[in-house]
Amino acid sequence: MDTLRIKGKWNQVKGKLKQEYADLTDDDLMYVDGKEDELLGKLQEKIGKSKDKTIELINTYADEYDDNDII
Repeated sequence: MDTLRIKGKWNQVKGKLKQEYADLTDDDLMYVDGKEDELLGKLQEKIGKSKDKTIELINTYADEYDDNDII
């Protein structure tokens, strides 16, 4: 299983997820260090993907942003 690669990129990833899945709320997308499983559970339920596919989707969006793009 992949691990999430979102540190420092979450705001950008969150924006992409909201664009693609309009029914996601800010509460659904609240990221708290150490609570990744809760975040994944909420996202899985809302977007209807497996845990691995949800992680893959998030990592794909995170990989679109170079660390130099992060403010």
